[in-house]
Amino acid sequence: MRAFRIAVPVSDIDQSRAFFEQVLDLKADATVPSRLYFHCDGFIVALIDWAVEHHGDPSPVRPLPDDLYFATDDLEATLQRAIDAGAQISSPIEQKPWGERSFYCKGPNDHPLCFVDSSTLFLGAGAEWA
Repeated sequence: MRAFRIAVPVSDIDQSRAFFEQVLDLKADATVPSRLYFHCDGFIVALIDWAVEHHGDPSPVRPLPDDLYFATDDLEATLQRAIDAGAQISSPIEQKPWGERSFYCKGPNDHPLCFVDSSTLFLGAGAEWA
């Protein structure tokens, strides 16, 4: 079994598209009118237009409960793109006690994001793909 997609509700789909396209350096797949898919190496980050797809819950968009992690081959360039896109940087690039080099920020709707240097990923001792 594997995870293949996460749905991230957003209040302004156009603003979120611009942010994620810039930070991820990827073009959105707009196949579904109320969703934007970012294909991240076998995993999809799906931005959901909450004004259209609130699934019976008309309350405002709430931030994800914890960080959404991305691996990148160029952490410094990703940090600069995040700054340029207007991300709220929560922590600078730092080496964590578990060995990862990363930075944390908040994107649209205050969704917490973490970007990790792909050469330092901590995958846990039991990960087959580590």
